[in-house]
Amino acid sequence: MSEKKISRLRRARRSRAKISELAVHRLTVSRSNQHIYAQIIAPNGGQVVASASTLDKTLRSGATSNIDAASKVGALVAERAKAAGVEEVAFDRSGYKYHGRVKALADAAREGGLKF
Repeated sequence: MSEKKISRLRRARRSRAKISELAVHRLTVSRSNQHIYAQIIAPNGGQVVASASTLDKTLRSGATSNIDAASKVGALVAERAKAAGVEEVAFDRSGYKYHGRVKALADAAREGGLKF
């Protein structure tokens, strides 16, 4: 594993430890060079309540690796979370820096009605 990935996973582990103390649903973000994924995970960690990604058929048309696509994923995951009865979450950025696509997804989720 590269040093960069090890550092990212260390940061992710530290933030997830804090989130587990809160005992709330968490909005987890994962990204690759081509896609971005978001999941709402139950406090026990064993159940995915809602998810969205650029692989969804509704979001596949057009570019999937830019800020606009990340915003659409954020709005979609917020809509699905509200349908599942989740309104408050903790944002788990998985060790990624809070800028660019990750920030766009978070802002769109907030505008969609999620509180974090």
